[in-house]
Amino acid sequence: MGFPEKFLWGGATAANQCEGAWNVDGRGLANVDLAPTGKDRRAVLTGEQKMLDFDEAHYYPAKEGIDMYHRYKEDIRLFGEMGFKVYRMSIAWTRIFPRGDEEEPNEQGLEFYENLFSECHKYGIEPLVTISHFDCPMHLVNTYGGWKNRQMISFFEKYSRVLFERFNGLVKYWLTFNEINMILHAPFMGAGVYFEPEDDQEKIKYQAAHHELVASALVTKLAHEINPEYQIGCMLAGGDTYPMTCDPKDVWQAKIEDRSNYFFTDVHVRGYYPAYAVKELERKGIFPETQPEDMELLNKYPVDFISFSYYASRCASADPEISKLTDGNVLASLKNPYLKASEWGWQIDPLGFRITLNTLYDRYQKPLFVVENGLGALDVPDEKGCVMDDYRIDYLRAHIQAMKEAVVLDGVDLLGYTTWGPIDLVSAGTGEMSKRYGFIYVDRDDQGNGTLNRSKKKSFDWYKKVIASNGEDLD
Repeated sequence: MGFPEKFLWGGATAANQCEGAWNVDGRGLANVDLAPTGKDRRAVLTGEQKMLDFDEAHYYPAKEGIDMYHRYKEDIRLFGEMGFKVYRMSIAWTRIFPRGDEEEPNEQGLEFYENLFSECHKYGIEPLVTISHFDCPMHLVNTYGGWKNRQMISFFEKYSRVLFERFNGLVKYWLTFNEINMILHAPFMGAGVYFEPEDDQEKIKYQAAHHELVASALVTKLAHEINPEYQIGCMLAGGDTYPMTCDPKDVWQAKIEDRSNYFFTDVHVRGYYPAYAVKELERKGIFPETQPEDMELLNKYPVDFISFSYYASRCASADPEISKLTDGNVLASLKNPYLKASEWGWQIDPLGFRITLNTLYDRYQKPLFVVENGLGALDVPDEKGCVMDDYRIDYLRAHIQAMKEAVVLDGVDLLGYTTWGPIDLVSAGTGEMSKRYGFIYVDRDDQGNGTLNRSKKKSFDWYKKVIASNGEDLD
């Protein structure tokens, strides 16, 4: 017994972290282009600091990324050599509609992705496409206020329609919004929303979330009308929250924190606002403004499957004296004394992966898809230029084994697994290149220096063997 015969093994990237070419072939400026490295990055991502254009004082790594825009054939060839069955990637909204509200799409952007998808199929790789991986055209941010404005729904619908019609026959699997729950933690990154001093931030976040949830249901309806074979998924930043102790107050605090994330999938999958969310939002006076058709749309058009990222579990306590947080996470958590951590402070918990898989499947009884899991580490090439990343192999081996137990022993219905990211790319959280995840090393440093040449790490051949054995050979 093992993984299903047609299990989809692969890797995952995001356009804004790898493509570069930010102003090439008609592409417009996006919110994610404007996240600098350094001390101001977090304030920009959270909408606390306005960054509406580039300046001379900051370095913006997404401008060039790893130049996959010009090197995608080389990169996909390497993915094919590893035996990928699926490649999860995203489309840059501003390549298709540079401003976001044009009447006609940008043909050069459409041609780029059409060629990229064809290149995937040449190697037998199924594209899994995220429609919005933290992408929002800056024109829509400046003119409409990003996703806090209801007009964004119609812009997103037009954008999605173009994708569904143009790439019909090239793409089967789609995700509407990447890690939609990140709206609550990094709203400029997640929804193109920044704040003025007088703003009720929590109310604005949930209003933006409502607009994205309605847009997701609307394009799910649209996709199935265009091609009934399309499979549409939602995407959650996953990871169960443990109570720090068996004190019932800690258990309740952990439940509260989990609910803040599962609220999004509850709506995506069940098709309505759960009672706990309705009560809390009404109690706080921040229930979103809705239109009469919204709830019917949510109810009629749930997603076909649930995708999620998993990097770490989390801990919660009701005791205000316990305040030591993990490092490096946008989703900060109390430190778990039973777990080791990565060089960036992300706690390593393979069993937590199995627990999260079971929580999601028990809760929803819909197929799951793991679309991000990996280890960010400081890789140092040896004198021959090779990275001996046994630590990454150890991390992935333990997590794949836990995932296998969830499937074989627990009966979780799992479609596939894409590691983050199969090639080194710009970190979403920190903007660093030195926080590396890939099986493929990219010669690029945190200041933008390097040749951008690609080379295989030790983990490249290991993952190739894992895929070839359908997860049976993890040694």
